[in-house]
Amino acid sequence: MAKPWTVQDAKAHLSEILRRARAGEPQRIGIADGCVVVSERVWRERSAAGLGAWLVASAPRGEPLPEAERDSRRAIPFAEDDADDAPAELVAAQDAR
Repeated sequence: MAKPWTVQDAKAHLSEILRRARAGEPQRIGIADGCVVVSERVWRERSAAGLGAWLVASAPRGEPLPEAERDSRRAIPFAEDDADDAPAELVAAQDAR
């Protein structure tokens, strides 16, 4: 990569920086915590596989994890067969309808 641009020079020569970036030359702006300017085409090419590659690399390997039991001991709050367990106020309100 070429010599980094100072922020002041980058402001004055923005057209030149963009032209070089579009030509395939990444342009660094700033010294201490620099930023890099690349063309949108280059950015898309390099970042397109980012999430997909990470998901593939992060997929679990080896022994399968045990699945949690789906059996619940809690009552379903609005199930028809649980009407006998409902509070008296709720039953009276439903009957009034």
